[in-house]
Amino acid sequence: MAFLLGPAAWGAPAKPVTVQPVADLAPDFIMGADMSMLDQLERQNAKFQDASGARGDAIAIVRDNGINWIRLRLWHTPVNDSDVIEGGRIISRRGEPVGGGNNDLATTIRLAKRAKAAGLKVLLDIHYSDFWVDPGKQNKPAAWRDLHGEALEQAVYTYTLQVMNAMKKADVMPAMVQVGNELNGGMLWPDGQTWVDKPDAKIGGDAGFVALMKQGIRAVREADPQRGTPQALKVVVHLADGGNNELYRRVFDLFQQNEVDYDVIGLSYYAYYHGPVEDLQANMDDIAFRYGKDVAVVETAYAYTTLDNDGWPNLFNADMQKSVGYKATVQGQTSMTRDVIDAVAKVPGGRGIGVFYWEPDWVPMPRTGWRTGEGNGWENQAMFDFDGRALPSLAVFKRVRDAGTPADVPQVLQAEPVRLTAFAGQSWTPPESLRLPFSDDATRTVYVQWDDVDPANLRQPGRFQLKGEAMGRPLQLVADVHVVPRRNLIDDPGFEQGGLKEWTITGDSAAASNERNPGNAHSGLQSLHYWLGSAFRFEVKRTFSGLKEGQYTLKAWSSGGGGEKSATLFARECGNAAEKSAPMLNTGWQKWKQATVRGIQIPASGQCTVGVLVDAPAGTWGNVDDIEFLREDGTP
Repeated sequence: MAFLLGPAAWGAPAKPVTVQPVADLAPDFIMGADMSMLDQLERQNAKFQDASGARGDAIAIVRDNGINWIRLRLWHTPVNDSDVIEGGRIISRRGEPVGGGNNDLATTIRLAKRAKAAGLKVLLDIHYSDFWVDPGKQNKPAAWRDLHGEALEQAVYTYTLQVMNAMKKADVMPAMVQVGNELNGGMLWPDGQTWVDKPDAKIGGDAGFVALMKQGIRAVREADPQRGTPQALKVVVHLADGGNNELYRRVFDLFQQNEVDYDVIGLSYYAYYHGPVEDLQANMDDIAFRYGKDVAVVETAYAYTTLDNDGWPNLFNADMQKSVGYKATVQGQTSMTRDVIDAVAKVPGGRGIGVFYWEPDWVPMPRTGWRTGEGNGWENQAMFDFDGRALPSLAVFKRVRDAGTPADVPQVLQAEPVRLTAFAGQSWTPPESLRLPFSDDATRTVYVQWDDVDPANLRQPGRFQLKGEAMGRPLQLVADVHVVPRRNLIDDPGFEQGGLKEWTITGDSAAASNERNPGNAHSGLQSLHYWLGSAFRFEVKRTFSGLKEGQYTLKAWSSGGGGEKSATLFARECGNAAEKSAPMLNTGWQKWKQATVRGIQIPASGQCTVGVLVDAPAGTWGNVDDIEFLREDGTP
């Protein structure tokens, strides 16, 4: 594995960035950083510098840039209990450290002591596993593999109490504790699993999940020397998918019904997975009010470059910029982080208590990958460059508190007319809002008051200009409106309108949904998503009438994890013609492929039904997007 250290590996030194201050930030607002990789990085001789190039301690450098909390993950026994084999190759052997920080209790205490010495508070993130856990996996520690029921609950209680007492003895008691990490589907699977991933799986369900959580929380409360006082530590329950309000209501309604004792709702928010900041804001506002709890984004990050340094593919790639709204630049990283801080600070009632940036220190070093034998897929989302020098973006945690100047307020970049499309012969209303580029490498929503549209401009194909004014901003807009014949008969091909009301769903309808997640969309923000915890079969279809006689083509893009019994794009009930179809083959996330059905003969009756059929085992997932139904001669 090659390591291309030096500025030549990633470009010129970073330019200064602009930071718009965040209004009304509380003095104790959490500006946090998860630096769980730091011990392993330093063991591989990682060196850190401040923005001026002066060598220094990484924790002191982030503190001097506004960080006041450190988050540390904890694994039970981070050692391989068997050989790790991928692609027929042994990448690490039994008995070797797992990598990814090797975050056992001793490592966690060492880092916590350094954080405390620097004057920082600690959030302890207990994974209850020997390695990473997240929404897709919640593996038990090897030591607990054969434990179930009350024995597993007792192990959770005893282990949590031991951890807390060890930190108390070391004089590094955390100020907050996460009981579990990204618990979308429960913890300690299958005993605390809340959804079925295999047809014959036996899971503990909601009851098992709640019972395990209560034991972990009980141990945290009992170990707290300041229990019952205003200084008592806070218990955090953490989910991923920070813009998914349905998920948060499902889990926290369950906790409310079962009187689970916690203080803070923690969210992961990665814009390239979880949609625009507006979705995060709406979800936080809702759950803070609904449950009367504080909320904190305990994981967020963004790329400052799309370049790679160690030859191991980065998680964030260039395509992810397309629909996220931030450029992969130092300024874009700064702006995304600032906007997340702003969103949390705006949660009503002061319920938004802080933000943690995930692994700003994870610079590329040999033998410091996601796991032993792998490389670093995170280096381009760190806040230190490939040489370990602090980027200007790191100062965002300090600069959001500054008074600011007019130059810090980002301006809309409006170099060209906005391009809009209308269909000839149909009524049309210009969009009430636009996503426009700003001077701080961000794209944001701008609401517009347009002039009235002259109906005569819509009668025939052609072009006309429409003027408007940005609401709340001194900006005049000009739209170049292209009036075209309608070719694609699907009026919302990308599912961007937020629903499936134009479609009929038959079969296991619970498997199909409109998902707002740019990381799972072929274009835009939304797509048709399917998944179910049990085996499922459904059709999503739409029937047309009044079509012109002739031949038509049907197209759709799909991606997913694969494993479907069948996934088919079809056209049927087009007169007496036999059904025509094409398979949709899914081979992985973001590996989009287009299925095409040609030669669909529409008879004089003008009727035809088109759609997608999916027949799949439990736990199968995928997305369909950008469906087109076109007349082959190009006429509308």
